[in-house]
Amino acid sequence: MPDIHIERAHALGLAGARALAFKWAETAEAKFDMACTYEEGQQGDLVSFTRSGVNGELRVLPDRFEMHARLGFLLGAFKTRIEAEIVKNLDHLLAQEDPLGAFEKGVSEATARHKAKAAPKPAARPAKGRKA
Repeated sequence: MPDIHIERAHALGLAGARALAFKWAETAEAKFDMACTYEEGQQGDLVSFTRSGVNGELRVLPDRFEMHARLGFLLGAFKTRIEAEIVKNLDHLLAQEDPLGAFEKGVSEATARHKAKAAPKPAARPAKGRKA
C-alpha cells in the first residue's frame, strides 16, 4: 500500500491546533465521507480517519501536525496528486494569520455558493407590452 507522510510545524499551541484539527475532521466527514474519531490527550490529540481505499491518522501536537495515511490499490495510483493537494491545503491554512477564521470563511462561502446553485430560479418575466 502506498503511504503518505506529512509533517508541518505551527505556532498555534495545542488549543489552536486542536480546534483546527477538529474542524478538519468535520470537513473530512462531510466532504469525503470519512469516518473520523477524535481522541484528546494531555500532550497531543489523535484523529483517526478511514473510508474505502484510505485510512490514517493525524497527530495534533502543540507545535506540529503529523499525518500518516495509507492508500488502497486504486487510490495509490493518485498518491502524488493526493499528497500535493493535502500539502497545499494544509500550508494554506497554516499560512493564514487566523487559520480558523479563514477556514470558517471558506466553508461559509462554499455553503453560500452551493445554496445559490440549488435555489429555485425565478420565473421569467414577460416582455414589456406583452401579457403573460
